[in-house]
Amino acid sequence: HAELAVWQAAADAADHLPDPAARIVAYRRLGQALAELGRHEDGIDHLNRALALAERHHDPAEQAHTHRAHAWAWEQRADDLKALEHARHALTHYRTLDQPVWEALALNAVGWYAARVGDYDTAREHCEAALALYRRHHHDADSEAGALDSLGFIDHHTGRHSQAIHHYGQALDLYRVVGNTTEVARTLDNLGHPHAALCHHDQARTAWQEALELFREQGRTADVERVQRQLDGLDEHH
Repeated sequence: HAELAVWQAAADAADHLPDPAARIVAYRRLGQALAELGRHEDGIDHLNRALALAERHHDPAEQAHTHRAHAWAWEQRADDLKALEHARHALTHYRTLDQPVWEALALNAVGWYAARVGDYDTAREHCEAALALYRRHHHDADSEAGALDSLGFIDHHTGRHSQAIHHYGQALDLYRVVGNTTEVARTLDNLGHPHAALCHHDQARTAWQEALELFREQGRTADVERVQRQLDGLDEHH
């Protein structure tokens, strides 16, 4: 809510400035804040305004950033196909900019949304390319962990459960190093699934118990309830 208030004020101020770049950024960030609060139509409307401005002023970097924000907003709206479409546009623009880390972020996004719609070959190819770019350019551990987490998801959904555990474990180590407890919780939740698929009930329970505690601390009620159901299911099958 604080972020929404700040970006609303920024957008109002930017409307009085001659600089289109300020308006593009303000509309984009306001759109993201609205989408995060579940106000999807308002959010996407502001992202469309940002994109139209970026296109009119021939700003490929802002077009790329806005398409990436669009992809995230459509994911919040549970439309992974639309998210994939925008992620592909973002990747196309980033590739013209000679910014390998931005390109890696877009590669991972395309891979993630491709996985969400079941195109696992495309997903693996893009996420592996993203991981290689992150490692070559020694980018931040958070981004590298994100690519590893995506690869874990792809492995799990293609029956490569041991490989999924390996990738999730690497992601978890990196998230712990940087202290990103939000993503630690999510990755622990993910890690439990390939363990459960391999009948590693104790390891699945350990991962989900820790995820449950973190979700509780973070006030993520829906995640708490879902992980509790997973633990209950584990006890029924054990």
